[in-house]
Amino acid sequence: MSGRYNMSQMVIDVDNLKTYLYLASGVVKAFYGVSFRIDSGKTLGIVGESGSGKSMTASSIIRLLPRNKGKIVDGKINFNGKDVLAFNKNELMDFRGKDVAMIFQDPMSSLDPVFKVGEQMIEMICAHQDVSKKEAENMAIDALRKVGIPNPDSRMDSYPYELSGGMCQRVIIAMAICKEPKLVIADEPTTALDVTVQAQVLKLLKEMQNKLDTAILLITHNLGIVWEMCDNVMVMYAGKTVEYATTTDLYSEPLHPYTWGLLESIPKLSDTNKSRLITIPGTPPDLRLTGQCCNFYNRCPYVQDICKEDVPPLIEVKEGHFVACHRQTKFERLERGGVNND
Repeated sequence: MSGRYNMSQMVIDVDNLKTYLYLASGVVKAFYGVSFRIDSGKTLGIVGESGSGKSMTASSIIRLLPRNKGKIVDGKINFNGKDVLAFNKNELMDFRGKDVAMIFQDPMSSLDPVFKVGEQMIEMICAHQDVSKKEAENMAIDALRKVGIPNPDSRMDSYPYELSGGMCQRVIIAMAICKEPKLVIADEPTTALDVTVQAQVLKLLKEMQNKLDTAILLITHNLGIVWEMCDNVMVMYAGKTVEYATTTDLYSEPLHPYTWGLLESIPKLSDTNKSRLITIPGTPPDLRLTGQCCNFYNRCPYVQDICKEDVPPLIEVKEGHFVACHRQTKFERLERGGVNND
């Protein structure tokens, strides 16, 4: 087996993590009670509507929250046997610079527009590896070549604005390859790209994972990408995990009504009604007011009185399959499309 880690080795373990935003309008529960683990060589996908807490979860892992507003108020983050929440400033810089690579939706936000691509890559490599500037340059050129950028020597002299969105995203992945990270956090890495470039970027991520045994946290709205890339999936809604399962289980036997809604909203070639897309009625709740009941009750067609009164716990209803729904237990199952008898 290639790579630096055994396939069963835990890279990151997040336990009961809770992050709040303290705003003038009140305390926003960005997410709370979130737990997951990613092993080396594995990919976890996080899905959910905008505002569900996906990106804030990623920001909390690397402790990159809005200054004086965002705060991790509870939970643990264990990275490769180390407590991330106990890192001092230097340890945190090493963690962000060496161990974790971030790939954002807009690659231009990760590249400085006033410096050439090569200058930025060389600076990053020299900052975190004991190599000369010439060695760093050769490493950067080699990485650009690996991600399929033509004429990598000349591209080193390009400014980010001279490259397309797909090219810039390749540069970010090339920078990640130079770092050989243990964890890659990819936050909507293909959203702004056309379908062909999307496929190329996903292929590059997979190739890097296969070579380095990297763990990947993939945040996306695209459930098709989740099916293609992920080993496990966590569904988030209004700051809470509502379902967690292997990708195969989630697609073949989804259990939460919100997950049903997400899957039903995927456009299908077999649909005869091409003019209308299926959506989930209603809107997500105000995150300042959550935590007293099921956050999805006002949009759920299967709602009962208990859903409006108590927060459903996340329970394991079958091996490796967790769901937070009062009507889904080990002994009682709600049927998809069934009649609500309440």
